Amino acid sequence: MSALPAIADPVLRVRRPLARTAAALARGHLTVGFLGGSITDAKTGTRWPEPFVAWLTATYPDVRFTVENAAVGATGSDLAVFRCQRDILTHGCDLVFVEYAVNDFDQPTARRNRTREGLLRQLLAADGDVVLVHAFRPEMLDDLLAGQSPASIAEFERLAEHYGVGSVNAGLHSLRQVQSGLLTWSEWLPDGLHPEQRGSLSYAESVIAFFKTALAAVPPSRARTPLPPPLTPGAWERIAFIPLATVTRHGPWTLRRWTAHAWIDQVLHCTAPEATLRFPFTGRGLVIAFDFGHASGEIRYRIDGGAWIVTARERPAWLGTTGWFRPTVIADDLVSGPHLCELVTTPAIHAGRIATTTTLAFFGVLL
Repeated sequence: MSALPAIADPVLRVRRPLARTAAALARGHLTVGFLGGSITDAKTGTRWPEPFVAWLTATYPDVRFTVENAAVGATGSDLAVFRCQRDILTHGCDLVFVEYAVNDFDQPTARRNRTREGLLRQLLAADGDVVLVHAFRPEMLDDLLAGQSPASIAEFERLAEHYGVGSVNAGLHSLRQVQSGLLTWSEWLPDGLHPEQRGSLSYAESVIAFFKTALAAVPPSRARTPLPPPLTPGAWERIAFIPLATVTRHGPWTLRRWTAHAWIDQVLHCTAPEATLRFPFTGRGLVIAFDFGHASGEIRYRIDGGAWIVTARERPAWLGTTGWFRPTVIADDLVSGPHLCELVTTPAIHAGRIATTTTLAFFGVLL
């Protein structure tokens, strides 16, 4: 493989000192949060946050560390918008790492700009330190070899520049290690996408380098900076939830405590086709999240008595019977105001089997 040409974006971009992090270290207790997909998910115990946290504890032995790793595999910034308050902000995270360049890769530019900016504005409004971490997927390789930044990363960087958020291109760091012979492809990404111990250590090396640099840049005093106006019209910044118990139900629905997924508290659950839900909401958009899998049916829905729309969601080979915390965007461009949603469970035929289960985790409203 030829040498990687220099690209405009370096691996590290320190745009704002880690002031709250420095204050927390001085206080003796730092809470670190993580949002992202399976590359950051704590479930396997082999992803890059593990060596990074190990380095923190070794470097600051007198500091108590709390880790809130809220990354969930196969999810993007659209779901994170609705999880941010529950899984990050309520825990008082001083420092939050956000990794969505990989899982947002297939989303349209307009959509991912709205979801990412909404997420960043929620995090920054809480006055914590935020750092973007860009991982790698094979579809990024051609751009990187051509000396260009993949669109999913370049768009994230535009937001980072606007808000003064630091970033680490961990994928580029590892790719350069591969090209210099310090790391092999199989060590980095054994399955082509997910780093295990050696690849995760490579990612963590770049994050540690960022941490050292940004921490050294902390000024003697820290003043809170107001958020600038949004770059993206319709950013998903303000949200609300419709309580599951208030939805009008017809059919054998049950409201259940949900122990099958760590990030879901309660669900509306039904295994019958043609069961219906009906609920009003006030806002400009609606997102419904599911515990989704091969056993899941589809839904058909309509807003304000309009045409019925039937979902046809992909079911990749890795999908289990359940377990994918998956959002479905019903609408995000409505006229802001009162609306009515109607939903009907619909059988799905996949691989010669009929699936009819519907498990709803939340109804999220864009305000």
